[in-house]
Amino acid sequence: MTAADKNGQIALVTGGGTGVGRAIAKALGGAGYTVVISGRREDVLASAATELANETEAEFLAVSADVGDPVSVRSLFDRISEKYGHLDLLVNNAGINVPNVPMEELSFEDWNAIVAANLTGAFLCTQQAFRLMKAQNPRGGRIINNGSISATTPRPNTAPYTATKHAITGLTKSTALDGRPFDIACGQIDIGNASTEMTQKMAKGVMQASGEIAVEPTIDAGHIANAVVYMASLPLDANVLTMTVMATKMPFVGRG
Repeated sequence: MTAADKNGQIALVTGGGTGVGRAIAKALGGAGYTVVISGRREDVLASAATELANETEAEFLAVSADVGDPVSVRSLFDRISEKYGHLDLLVNNAGINVPNVPMEELSFEDWNAIVAANLTGAFLCTQQAFRLMKAQNPRGGRIINNGSISATTPRPNTAPYTATKHAITGLTKSTALDGRPFDIACGQIDIGNASTEMTQKMAKGVMQASGEIAVEPTIDAGHIANAVVYMASLPLDANVLTMTVMATKMPFVGRG
């Protein structure tokens, strides 16, 4: 895809200041999108927007938002609507994890925090995107949700993360179905061991289903970003419902 292909199109990447989100934002900018990146840390977002603009020569707008807060999410989408008048692509990427602990030791506060960031946030952004995409002219748009290998297969002691990622799959399917009459397509990318701050522990070893600790391979987050750009490049009458991009030798196939 050349940079001219998506000129004039607007993309929002939540959690776009760091990690996989930043890589996705950079790739979309390189493909010609104007990219809004959101997150909770204004300083991180502002630095990322400046760096990404210099790296891609695309326009990046940093908007601080807490995706788990409906007022904050509404304000984010109001800003997009007021500045650009439309939204062509939403990438629901924002999310967190909590320390892996036995289920009985998990605090209620940690459970609520991860559900708010990983699931409620994706729903609230999807809800606002629907309102905007239905009303804009031309109608429609695309939503891509960041799932995970954990959307299908858990790791030990990861009940809250796994539950939210399984739920993202349900949200993806419901969004694809409910968006169909309004030219809103929705798909999900399930990621296996992209190299980010969250996966640095892989190099030291993580617990396997057997209880053993093993080092796991990772892949460059750019591979994830390129896959998202491909999904976004399709016309709205075509959709990648689910795609898995993973380290070839990670212990997923046959896990357990």
